Amino acid sequence: MKSKRLLGLLLLPAAASLCLAGCGGSSETAAREYSKGIFAMGTYMELTAYGEQAESVLDEAENRIREWEALWSTTDEDSEIYAANHSQGRTVPLSSETEELLQFALKMARQTGGALDPTIYPLVNAWGFISQEYRVPSQREIGELLALTGYEKVKVENHGVTLPEGMQLDLGAVGKGYAGELLADYFKEEGISSALLNIGGNIQMVGSRPDGTKWRIGIRNPFGEGSFGVLESEDTAVVTSGGYERYFTDEDGTVYWHILDPDTGRPAQSGLASATIIADSGRMADALSTSIFVMGLEEGSEYWKNHGEFDMLLVTQDGEIYLTEGIEDSFTLEDAFSDREMHVIRK
Repeated sequence: MKSKRLLGLLLLPAAASLCLAGCGGSSETAAREYSKGIFAMGTYMELTAYGEQAESVLDEAENRIREWEALWSTTDEDSEIYAANHSQGRTVPLSSETEELLQFALKMARQTGGALDPTIYPLVNAWGFISQEYRVPSQREIGELLALTGYEKVKVENHGVTLPEGMQLDLGAVGKGYAGELLADYFKEEGISSALLNIGGNIQMVGSRPDGTKWRIGIRNPFGEGSFGVLESEDTAVVTSGGYERYFTDEDGTVYWHILDPDTGRPAQSGLASATIIADSGRMADALSTSIFVMGLEEGSEYWKNHGEFDMLLVTQDGEIYLTEGIEDSFTLEDAFSDREMHVIRK
């Protein structure tokens, strides 16, 4: 089998699912720019902040990221999630950070009707997306593993979690977004009014650019290199999920990507090539980018109409572009895509 993972997603913002378009630097303002690159949570992060306190704030940000990674890792034997996954039905105590993140993941699972399910880790592992030893599980194996999933079976009470024997958690669909949100709050507390946090392709903005203008975020073309358009925004989170991020191809040329449909245990076939979410909350944007990708255009549009509190930009497998009315005036197609029609989703 041939496997492919967009390593550029881990190395340069310009090659990520969300790439920076003319973000500017210290030449625009008297504020000094500081940047820090970190490999954590299985991805490359680039944190940039402006101001006198920025350097020390970035150092502390790295410390916090390492602490969260140690709590939420599925492979670190000392992590709380690893302990829960190997608890054999016993209750495992949780820190406040892990408890809050897990409660949020379960809330989003209920709210999305299971399109997001933090208990599908055994299936993701069976497909080889954890070890990168890719394979197509048999339908029998998928059925057996599906029997071990189900977010409604997770019990969180008295600052602990209890899982049925054989069930395993993975908070990867919300962890990076939550980390970005917590870091943005910390930066603001420390007086940082301008920062851009690229958490493995999850973009979290603190305020605006140093010169007071909005950040310009390129949205990756899911069918090739570069971006197909630019979003102008400030003080928000922007997260994209797409089948191109991590996938493999079998001997027959069939492509399988890492975003699984919790109902089938197989790669989601929703008709979408990518789903980008823009929200004030980083964890919300992270959770919904996966959920909406699984739902597809029609169901995702209905979800947005019923819940709001975010905007989205969807690209179908046929190359059609849909965006919600809240970003109609802040998203612009690149010249190479200027002939494409953009469909506006309205309430």
